[in-house]
This record gives sequence, structure tokens and C-alpha cells, in this order.
Amino acid sequence: MVLSEICIRRPVFATVLSLAIVLIGLVSWTRLTIREYPNIDEPVVTVRTTYTGASPDIIESQVTKPLEDSLAGIEGVDVLSSISRQEESQITIKFRLERDPDGAAADVRDRVSRVRNKLPQDVEEPVIAKVEADANPIIYLAFSSDRHSALEVTDVASRIVKPRLQTLPGAADVRVFGERKYSMRIWLDRERLAAFGLTPQEVESALRNQNVEVPAGRIESADREFSVVARTDLSTPAQFEAVVVRAPQTADGYPIRIRDVGRVEIGAESERTSARFKGRPAVALGLIKQSTANPLTLSHALRAELPNIVSDLPEGMRVDIANDYTVFIDRSIKSVFTTIGEAVALVAVIIFVFLRNWRAMLIPMVTIPVSLIGAFGLMLAFGFSINTLTLLALVLAVGMVVDDAIVVLENIYRHIEEGMPRVQAALQGAREIGFAVVAMTITLAAVYAPVAFMTGRTGKLFTEFALTLAGAVIVSGFVALTLSPMMCSVMLRHQPRHGWLYNAVETFFSGLSRGYRRALGFALRARWLVMLVFCAVAGSSWLLLGLLKTELSPVEDRGFIIGVFSGPEGATIEYVDRYARQLETIFAATPTVTRYFVVSGSPTVSQGISFGGLSDWDERSIRSTQLAKQLFPQFAAVPGILAFPVTPPSLGQSARNRPINFVIVTSASYQELQAVTDRMLDEIAGNPGLVAVDTDLKLTKPELAVRIDRDKATDLGVSVETVGRTLETMLGGRQVTRFKRDAEQYEVIVQVAPSDRRDPRDIRDIFVRSRDGAMLPLASLLKVDETVAPRELNHFAQRRAVTITANLAPEYTMGEAIAFLESAAGRILPPGYAVDYNGQTREFKTTSAGLALTFVLALA
Repeated sequence: MVLSEICIRRPVFATVLSLAIVLIGLVSWTRLTIREYPNIDEPVVTVRTTYTGASPDIIESQVTKPLEDSLAGIEGVDVLSSISRQEESQITIKFRLERDPDGAAADVRDRVSRVRNKLPQDVEEPVIAKVEADANPIIYLAFSSDRHSALEVTDVASRIVKPRLQTLPGAADVRVFGERKYSMRIWLDRERLAAFGLTPQEVESALRNQNVEVPAGRIESADREFSVVARTDLSTPAQFEAVVVRAPQTADGYPIRIRDVGRVEIGAESERTSARFKGRPAVALGLIKQSTANPLTLSHALRAELPNIVSDLPEGMRVDIANDYTVFIDRSIKSVFTTIGEAVALVAVIIFVFLRNWRAMLIPMVTIPVSLIGAFGLMLAFGFSINTLTLLALVLAVGMVVDDAIVVLENIYRHIEEGMPRVQAALQGAREIGFAVVAMTITLAAVYAPVAFMTGRTGKLFTEFALTLAGAVIVSGFVALTLSPMMCSVMLRHQPRHGWLYNAVETFFSGLSRGYRRALGFALRARWLVMLVFCAVAGSSWLLLGLLKTELSPVEDRGFIIGVFSGPEGATIEYVDRYARQLETIFAATPTVTRYFVVSGSPTVSQGISFGGLSDWDERSIRSTQLAKQLFPQFAAVPGILAFPVTPPSLGQSARNRPINFVIVTSASYQELQAVTDRMLDEIAGNPGLVAVDTDLKLTKPELAVRIDRDKATDLGVSVETVGRTLETMLGGRQVTRFKRDAEQYEVIVQVAPSDRRDPRDIRDIFVRSRDGAMLPLASLLKVDETVAPRELNHFAQRRAVTITANLAPEYTMGEAIAFLESAAGRILPPGYAVDYNGQTREFKTTSAGLALTFVLALA
């Protein structure tokens, strides 16, 4: 070929070309982002709408349904699901990956605005937000102390440490777990409030009027100017206790202050979540990286800053790294680099054994690194990153890029061995093999390129793998036609006499060559037998393919396990936390668990999650999957909660995502759907491959149904709104105003004391004022019934739905689980019901459907 001839006759030109490839590759390497997996910007948009006081049934019919009908027509929607809870509707729209996230969010805003006037008048403005794919913490820091209260620990973590973490290069946000945020708690005494003839609304009004901070202007003289500061805001419990709720009614009367109808203290804004690290109460900070940031760089920056953070902590307070996802990323990437080095070394040994010439061995040892380094330039041009999959592509590329170099090298070496001058041999060898190298390069690249056309999340993940591999092969083809023949013309020598090693190995190769020649002759004579064997092998391979187990991705040992737990419907944080301590005992008794971190009350008050960090991979003989299997019966034996250990997902999904998400949809009532679901659960209970089975259809949440006698309330001059606002303030707590502490603003919350809201009968003893000024107990206006109600009502594709979630037992694959569930659904589901999939299960089905097309494209 002309290019090869130019490089042979002008070795400096060939050298400059190769150096340019290396330089571009090295510069690109410094600019490539390092991450575990390719960045996938999933277009997911949520619409959250609040309707105060509305039940899940009303939310479903009056808020969720109109919004769903409008959103369903947006282009590119893959999954439309919704949750209707007490006072809240949340709709999640997952678009196909090729959809632009910003454009998708704009379309959602447009569709929501079209139906805004169809929603109830009192509905708050819907909040539309994009869901970030990397919005999960990669590192958790646990702050604990034996001397300081949870309020003080939270204050240090949130006010001092959190801002410093947010300024780290690559940090996007910092999330707080188990926090006890400062607030001014005003605990009202309902009986004393009624005795003074006061209502909660009057306390709220007094606080708003007397806790204000307004600019007071300035005073200017001829020569000087004074700023006037009006100290009208309140900041201490004593100041809030002195707030006058009612002025004296007579000349000799006295004002009624907040301390007369309650007490004031600085307490926690909310106590519906808690965290512990290694059995100690803790507050955790979760560091979230930017979508384009290098997690390893962010981890190194955090660890470099950690000594400074420790030095600034108050005496008696400590900080520990509770969990660090980047440890596994760093170890896996280093292991891939080691594998690349091992592959190159093995190739060198094989080349030397076959050619028995150290000069010939050096040529591929130069061309392989040049080809691999040059691939970094293509990766940067395509916007790829250095991740596990692209590095895996380079590992596989070692065996392919060497093919081009060896084909050229061997042909030129043969001519030199036959006595041809090395320059002429290089010209002749490159001329003979040039077009074959081009054809081989294009063929290899074309075989892997179709992987980039796979659909779904898996297709996006492997796009970088396939194109990196194809790019490395293309670069190697160019190097084989430029650098390889030039180096052959310079380095190779004709050796008329060979050493003992060459002669010893040559005997073996000569026998191997004779054996192959005889086998080839037989195959050419017995063509029918060869075709028969070929058909038998192809047929048996197809049959064996059907017998192989299928799963979305292999389970990896990421250095920690996750414990997920949940209490019964209506369980309090105290209840859940009490049983979560038993999980800590299990972790503490496990030798391979070096640290454990438990968060109760997340994402809801009756749920929680825990992380058990394992010792280093080199220091233990048991894998995380084996440990999870051992711990499963211990977790399952914990009474009062449903708890189970799992290994983290392998493809970067959220730790809370479970592998099985089997959806049943219908237009029937939720009660009928519950009956069908119970039959499915009975069937699933007989399958040991599915463990920790649960559903999101819960119709048994404890509820107190308050029914107001509207006629009587009207006669007494008590409005329904007054009753509702009184209940909201006294039982739920109302954030009335704010106060300042250490330059930070905190909430002032008015609520009845905890001791006065522990029994359903306490509702009857709350008072409201009638038209004539008399204080009436709510017992005379309403009736309270204990009942059960849905926790939430779910839709999937605009139909009522239930999602059955489960984990997989060891050795049981996702393909087997889906086949079992589809078979059970075919027998159990009546007409009018259908099945669908979500989460990892949906990804598995989508990927499996596209594999056949990918295989056909590769063959074509």
C-alpha cells in the first residue's frame, strides 16, 4: 500500500505519526473523566402536587388523574407512574433514553399548565423537577459524640462541615441523615389554653406580630449618619415565653403570656428519623457528586480535607467514614489496569515463543501501547469516560490490536527469513498484506459496533464499551500499516543460523504443521462430514443457549452489604428504631463486618436502611453474596419488622432498587386488586427463589376518621376551617415564624405537648371558641373512629396498579424469576388484568428483546 511504502522509505515520518498518536492519547487521558460506569443522563421528571387535607382517594381522582391524562400524550414517554398519598400526589415520568432531559421537562411544564385550572382551587402549585441520575451519595460521614446532644452534633455537621464539603471540587450537594435541627418548640397546654379562653390561632397571631425583623432606616445630621436597628425579633426561650397573647382587659388586669398557656424550649424540628454508627447515635452527611465529576478525585479531596475538619470539631466529637463507594471503584479500575499489563506481557511471551526472535517481539510491544493510547483520543472525541467498561474494552482490544501487528510482522519476517533484504521485504510484505489488514480491521470493528445499537439502559452502558473497542481496533489497523512495517524494515535481521531454542521449538511446530496439513486434506476430501459436524455443533450450541440462565448483570462484591427493613403500617420511629438495634447486634457479631451504619425513618417513618462495611477483599475469604446468604435467616428472625440483607446493584442503580419489580395493572377497584395480589403472594410463597417479597399496595394503614357535625358547628358559630386549622396546629405542629441563632434561621413551631397526643381520645379534649365566646371541646362537635385506609394508591400507565417486589435467592436468576411470575399470573389473573414491569426487571426485558437484533447485525 502507498501509505506503508511512504512510512518504510521515510521512517522519520512514520515515527512522527506514531508520536502524534501517543501525544494526542496522553493529553486526552488527562482530560477524561474517571467514573465507575458511563454517564447516563436518564430523562426522568417528577410532578409533585400538595392538596392540604385531602385523602388518597380524593388525591387520586381530583389531582393525579387529570394530570396523568394530560402528561400521557408527551412524546417519548416510556413509563408513567404515580402515587396518591395523604395530601400529596407524585407523578413520575420516565422517558426513553434518547429524549433530551431539558426538552422533556419543558414539555411536562407545558402539559401541567394546560390542566392547572381543572385541579381543585385549593391545590398548591405543582412542583416540577428533573431527577438527577447521580443524586445518590458516594461517601457517608458519621458524626457522633458522647458529650454533645444530637442537636449540637447536627448543628456542627450542618452549619460548619456541610458548607465546606459543598465547596469541594466536583461536589454537587450534601444530604443530612438523622438530623436533629434546632427549632423553638412552643408546647401548648390545651386545658390552660381553654381556661384563659384562648385558641391556637391567637397564639400564632401574637408570635407573627411580635417576632419581626424590619429595617428601621437611618438618621442623618449635617456631619454624621446613624443606622437605626430595631431589635424587634426574638431569639431565646425566655423572650418567646414573655410574648403577650392577650393584653389586660381591665386597668388592674394582667397580660396573658405564652408561659401562662404552655412552655417554650429549644428542641428538634423533627424526630421522625434517626441514625447510628457502630451503635452510637450519629448524624450523617452524604456527599453527592456532580454528574460529570470524577468520584475518585472527589474522594481524595474529601480525605485531604478530613484532618482539617477533625481539628475544627468541638472536643469530644468525632467523625468516621461510614461508607465509601469509591473504594470499590478505585480497586476495580486498578485491577483492570493490572489486567491490561498482564495481557500485554502474555502476548509478548507468545510472540517470542512462536517467532523466537527478540527483535520481532519488540515490534508488537511498541505498537500495542501506541494503539491503546491512541484510543484515548477517540474516547475524548466521543465524550466517553475512563470507566470499568471502557477499560474492559481495552483489555479485550489487546488481543485484537496485536492481530494486525502480527499479520504484518509475520509476513515481512517470512520474506527476511527467505533471504530478502529487510527494506525490500518490508515493502513486499506490506504490499501483499495491506488490503487484508484493512479488511480485517473493518470486519472486527463492524462486529462490535452493533452493540452500540442496543436499547435501554444496558445499551447506553455498552455503547462506550463497543465504540472504544472498535476505535482501538481502527487505530491498531492504522498503526499496523504505518509503524509496524517501518520498524520491521529497521529492526529485523536475517539469521542464517539459529540457536538451540529455535531448533528445539521448531521440531514441535513442524510436527504441528504436518498434523494440520493432514487434517485439512481430510476435511477437503470429506466435505459432507465437515458440514454435518458444523450443523451438529451449531444446533447443539443453540439448544445449550436456551438452557443457560439469564440475568441482567452479574453480582459483584462491592465491599459492603445493605440491610433493608420496614415495620408494620403505622409504626412509629421509636418502634422501628428499637428493632433496628437488633440488626446492629447481628452486624457487630459478624467478624467480616468492620463498620455498620443504620438509618431509621428513611424514606418513610416506618422504614430504614443499613450498611455493613466489610473488611478488605484480601483479608477475607467470604464474598459479600455468601455473607448476605448467611445473614438472611438472622435478619428474617428479627421480630416486629421485615428485614433482609442484599448486595448492592451492579450497574449503578440506587441501593434501594430491588431486582424484581413485577407490576399488575387493572381498571378494577383496589379491593379487587388486593384480592388478586393476595393470590399471587400465596403462589410466590411456594417459590424459595424469591425472598423478602413485598408489595406497594397497603390498604391497612391505621387512621382516625374525624367526622364533624356540620349542622351543630354552624349553630354554634364554629367554622369547619377553624376546626381543621386547630387540629393541624395542635396535632401536626405549625411553623409560625422563625428565629435567629448563630446567624442561621430556624423554625418556631406551635404544637400541643407530646403527652397530650398519645391517645385517640386526646382529640376530643381540644377546644375551639364558639360564636358567644365560650370554649367548646371538640368532643361536642365531632366523632372519631378508628379505621384503616390506604397508605398510598398507585397507578402505572394510567391504570390502578400494584408492584410486587422481591430479591433473588443465591443461584436463582432474574430470567427464572420472571418466567415463574409470568406463568403464575397467566393462571391467576382474571380478565381485565395485565402485567407490566418496572426498574431492573423492565431493563432486563428491554435488553433481552434487543439482543437478537444485535446478534443479527454483528453477523451481517
